[in-house]
Amino acid sequence: MTSASPSAAAAAGVPSVEVAAAVVFDADGVLVDTQPAWAAARRALFNKHGRQFGDAEHRQTLGTGIAGTAETLAARLGEPDQAGDLRDELISLLIEEVSETPPRSLPGAIELLDELRGELPTAVASNSPRVLLERSLKAARLDGLFDAVLGVDDVAHAKPAPDLYLAAVKRLDAAPKQTVAVEDSPTGITSARRAGLSVIAVQSHAHVSLDGDLVVESLDDPRVRARLRPAREAE
Repeated sequence: MTSASPSAAAAAGVPSVEVAAAVVFDADGVLVDTQPAWAAARRALFNKHGRQFGDAEHRQTLGTGIAGTAETLAARLGEPDQAGDLRDELISLLIEEVSETPPRSLPGAIELLDELRGELPTAVASNSPRVLLERSLKAARLDGLFDAVLGVDDVAHAKPAPDLYLAAVKRLDAAPKQTVAVEDSPTGITSARRAGLSVIAVQSHAHVSLDGDLVVESLDDPRVRARLRPAREAE
């Protein structure tokens, strides 16, 4: 994979960061392999209510989190007022899936975080609720490795709104223009761009186009570590 064209970043008004001051990671599909749990829970929720969860539904809900999935199903059912109840059902299904089959960290995640420790402040900003996010990070042995962990219930608006990234940058006491987001979905990338961050995109979903300043297949790509140069290494 190659990095995105310069015009893509320029169009968003966010230049590529030459020297990183902080890093904010998405969790699902970037750090933790929760895709099997999400797929099983979404299928179970849709099937329970007499609807199929196929490729079209997957694309429509990719990166939108629990609320987006619940709203999509509520719309399919013609009952938008049921989105809240469907959200609660999906959270229960996801917790059950994560508990029965604990997710693993994705390639390069632990190694990268170990290298960054003490060099750059790091945070997680996820569209998952905190209860699910913390369970997933713990199962993947990634808990305790971040300076801040934010779930969707920590902000007013989920991605693609910029709230999660703005809150994470504030927690890290960093400037958005010097902070790098690591994402794997168009929804998350839009959120990061709106917050003023540059983006490393991890291609965790086949056939999904990602507008990253750098696009890689996993975190063990050496270009990721090169992009996340702390200031003292650049001197």
